[in-house]
Amino acid sequence: MRNHNHVAGHLLALFTILIWGTTFVSTKVLLKDFTPVEILLFRFLIGYLVLWMIYPRAQKVVSLREEALFIGAGLCGVTLYFLIENMALVYTTASNAGIIVSVAPFFTAVLAHFFLDGERLTTRFVSGFGIAICGIILITLNGSYMLQLNPLGDLLAFIAPVVWAVYSVMMRKIGLRNYNVIGATRKVFFYGLLFMLPALGLVESDLNVARFTHFTNLSNLLFLGVGASALCFVTWNQAVKLLGAIPTSVYIYLVPLITVGSSALILHEQLTWASILGASLTLYGSYISESTARGKKRNVFSAKLRRNT
Repeated sequence: MRNHNHVAGHLLALFTILIWGTTFVSTKVLLKDFTPVEILLFRFLIGYLVLWMIYPRAQKVVSLREEALFIGAGLCGVTLYFLIENMALVYTTASNAGIIVSVAPFFTAVLAHFFLDGERLTTRFVSGFGIAICGIILITLNGSYMLQLNPLGDLLAFIAPVVWAVYSVMMRKIGLRNYNVIGATRKVFFYGLLFMLPALGLVESDLNVARFTHFTNLSNLLFLGVGASALCFVTWNQAVKLLGAIPTSVYIYLVPLITVGSSALILHEQLTWASILGASLTLYGSYISESTARGKKRNVFSAKLRRNT
């Protein structure tokens, strides 16, 4: 049963990342007609409604402390992370954003080391992270001898994974309390939408409904709302529940590969030998980090088994 949960967790994490790796492209397309806050609002409103239809029952909590976890997860994992990410895409390329946010596993590992039991930072994990970062830098440079970054956009993209790491730790704590994963995710969406309202009042909104009649806009909004939000937040949160925050977050290293590939195919962003080499290093680094987390889980389980025998 334990092995089955382990495999299921990895499959869920991989599926989620395959979808999330292309969201940068969809968001970049929508930014032609929508503001970052509008995209965020419509995306998670669609996601919330879908989750409500699937699980219409209220998700009750047992204490104010646990309610605070949902509030914090909604603020960090929905409002702040995606608002910062969408704003970054205004000033930088989809490839750069997808690459930079993939440092999230390191920040998640650091926070998990201090705030979660049984999820310790190891030297091998840091080594894998270093190799993956080398690959990420190569993909960012994309074969150019001069570093051509977009300072504001890239800085925002770098802040986003710090916020995501906080969300991951909070969701791990929520997952340990055995809440229904769909109900818990919907509750997180509710607080995320609530925190979006002040941000919506700070920007000018276009009331032109004709934007929604364009097939490209409608299909991308549905993809982000139904697929990348309603479905993938559930699968990701379940993966965190089954594997832990650190092993699940390692899959974020794969985001640059998916984002760069989809950006080259759809947005025609340049793909070079540096991207291919960088992708290989990123994969190798993620393998080292993931194998560390997997081995650590086995050691913890073995130690518990020895104590019980």
